[in-house]
Amino acid sequence: MNFEDYKGKVIFVGAGPGDPELITVKGAEAIKNSDVIIYAGSLVNPAVLDIAKDDAKIYDSAEMDLDEIIDVIKTAHEENKIIARVHTGDPAIYGAIAEQINQLRPLGIEFTIIPGVSSLFGTAAALESQLTLPEVSQTIIITRPEGRTPKPSKESLASLAQHNATMCVFLGIHMIDDVVNELLKEYDEKTPVAVVKKATWPDQEIVRGDLTNIAQKVHDAGFTKTAMIVVGDVLDQQSGEQSKLYDPKFAHMYRDAK
Repeated sequence: MNFEDYKGKVIFVGAGPGDPELITVKGAEAIKNSDVIIYAGSLVNPAVLDIAKDDAKIYDSAEMDLDEIIDVIKTAHEENKIIARVHTGDPAIYGAIAEQINQLRPLGIEFTIIPGVSSLFGTAAALESQLTLPEVSQTIIITRPEGRTPKPSKESLASLAQHNATMCVFLGIHMIDDVVNELLKEYDEKTPVAVVKKATWPDQEIVRGDLTNIAQKVHDAGFTKTAMIVVGDVLDQQSGEQSKLYDPKFAHMYRDAK
């Protein structure tokens, strides 16, 4: 990346799930070279910003509304500064970048997006789990419960649960009882569930159970935010059927069958 080409532009950066070493090389370089940094302080590990320039202006967007964020960007754009807008995980998933882009385009402010490691994958790593297994689940549903943010009716947890696929529920830990009640409409009550709080952070915590007891375990652990709920039989079958990819009897363009 030639950062001289990004003066007056916005670089949306996915900061990863928490561990500052899990930001991409490109994302780290963007932070190192930016003159103005606006980061989601309620979720992004501030250690990610330790590599910023000493004279970089840093804003915590947890304390700002959209208009205030855009005002900072407009000023930096007019001053021909490089601007990093740093979001947690990958900004494409519940990252709120669309509303910012919709404001930037009419202003003629150019931008680019650097993807990041989603908390979904940090969670899978923390659980030492593969989220897709042959004959168990080949589908991952990424969703959230309906709360203050409405959802299309066809995307209710109960509707999605009909697939009995691996489900990863963002932003729902404070509604764990409601989440479980919805999932129980379609999943077997003994379906395994894992909840990971602050995946990849130094104070990461994990609670495991099934749909009969996970809500109480979450309450007992005191989890109220920053946690991912993973539901599905893959959590109990990590030694199940092997994939075709490395099956010696399975031929593909790089290997003959034995």
